Amino acid sequence: MSQSPEPYVPALKFRRLTALYDPLLRWTMRETTFKEQLVRQAAIAPGQRVLDLGSGTGTLVLLVKRSCPEAEVVGLDGDEAVLDLAREKAARSRVKVAFDHGLSFDLPYADASFDRVLSSLLFHHLTRDQKERTLREALRVLRPEGEIHVADWGPAPNPLLRAAFLLVQLLDGFDTTQDNVAGRLPKLFLAAGFVDVVRTAHVTTPFGVLELLRGRNPAS
Repeated sequence: MSQSPEPYVPALKFRRLTALYDPLLRWTMRETTFKEQLVRQAAIAPGQRVLDLGSGTGTLVLLVKRSCPEAEVVGLDGDEAVLDLAREKAARSRVKVAFDHGLSFDLPYADASFDRVLSSLLFHHLTRDQKERTLREALRVLRPEGEIHVADWGPAPNPLLRAAFLLVQLLDGFDTTQDNVAGRLPKLFLAAGFVDVVRTAHVTTPFGVLELLRGRNPAS
């Protein structure tokens, strides 16, 4: 008997809010700051193949391509409506990138087919099981010495920012965000098989603290 597919929840929980996603991030989340920092951290080189997990409307994909036009960049998202927005944005920008429909914990790509996996504000939408599966899938599709670079919510350094993050939890769920609040993402990276896992930076926003993480797929 086949299993029913796991439910997909849009980035802002309600599909009617999808059109507000770009303006919300731009106005409230210092989006340019942390995404440009993530791209610099990834140090993408010409000829490399890059995957953006949970690519949303394509902002990070376009930043990667502009930073290194000679790289091949692919965005993957589970929401067809948001992928339509991403493709329209790429067409307007006249940037050649690809967008695929799929889920981060069941990637439609061959083993060892990417040099970098990036992700921005995806992991706090995933259950613990989905986080673990996503990281194992990211490791699988990365080539030896390939790297994962993630920007997502991390633990708050003070009660004020912890209180601010309650707004995010009310929208996105307490169960899916608990690992972020507790600072467990690096441990999940290590458990999946990544090495040299480090928190590289923090970015403070009105809704809490974003942390940037890096991990490496060990050589075979």
